[in-house]
Amino acid sequence: MNIALQKALSLLVLMAIGLLLKPKIKSKEQADGLKTIILSLALPATIFIALLKTEVRIELISLPVLALIFNVLLFGLSHVLLPLMGIARGTPEFRSLLLMIPSLAPGLSCFPILAEYQGDQAVAWAALGDLGNKVFVLILLYPLAMHWYYRSFPSENVSTSAKVKDLLLALLREPVNLVLVAALICLGMGWQMTHLPEFVQDVILKVGAVMTPLVLLFIGISVQPRWSELRMIGGILVLRSGLTFLISGLFLSFVPHLSPAAAILAVVFPQSAVSFWPFAHIAAVNVLEGEKRSKTSIFNSGLALNFIALSLPFSTLMILLICTIGVPATQPISLGFAGIALLALALLPPILRRIRLPKLEKDVEMAVENQ
Repeated sequence: MNIALQKALSLLVLMAIGLLLKPKIKSKEQADGLKTIILSLALPATIFIALLKTEVRIELISLPVLALIFNVLLFGLSHVLLPLMGIARGTPEFRSLLLMIPSLAPGLSCFPILAEYQGDQAVAWAALGDLGNKVFVLILLYPLAMHWYYRSFPSENVSTSAKVKDLLLALLREPVNLVLVAALICLGMGWQMTHLPEFVQDVILKVGAVMTPLVLLFIGISVQPRWSELRMIGGILVLRSGLTFLISGLFLSFVPHLSPAAAILAVVFPQSAVSFWPFAHIAAVNVLEGEKRSKTSIFNSGLALNFIALSLPFSTLMILLICTIGVPATQPISLGFAGIALLALALLPPILRRIRLPKLEKDVEMAVENQ
């Protein structure tokens, strides 16, 4: 069996094990304990390792910049198109999906397949691009989530400067952000993982190694799929894939002389599954909501988890398909047709339902009047 396929299947099996463990997790506190270990220990260690293992070279600085531009562009497009999918602005579902859709988790879905089909060089390029994605999901999305929180809990007794101070304190209290600052300080001093004492490296690597299995088990334990929600998530994943094909096709049309490996990277990297990190921000806001005892939620954490769970197999299959097709899958015209087809597949059903519903209601009213 293909090594990349084996790795992809192993990730799905870990989620399946989590589903099987669901009956053993009898209380919300048990699941929250696992989530705390992930958000406060395993996730910060993974970020620290990823940053300190990355060799940033000035000639490759365009890769994280391009990834960050992609994140921002997909965020803007999602803000415009989600209402067409029937997700009303200002709802917990809209805010949750707006955080999740533009985020990327290439380590879970993209890196293993790239390593098998394109080699270590492509993975190194993807890792550099992921730095831009990290800036987006860790530094830009968290203040956005907190902005929504403070807007939902306005207080006449709290000044704007006090709210900014509270936001900064909340940023500093998050282990992920503390580790991010520490890693950036180390990089600024020219330190990488090899410059740390060996016992410190060993501890960090061992803690970081549990990140992927813990996340996948937690998703399997916590996911609560409902048919109506699964149908909506499937449509949004198709929409997201279509948008990324169009963006990749547009980029390759402006930069036509890339090597085959770089062109394939430009197509498969944006197709990565959604990241777990925006869910970390959602979880942090949920904790603050619990303290306020709010009756209305800012985010729909269940939808966010289900979205992560379904995006992993979807993205893995898409990346495998692209890498199997190879260079023909990087032609801008092919990407344009694929993107338009997927957008039509995602947008037409909800648009038609919205058109038919008023007509159906009118027919029912007329039938009642005739009786």
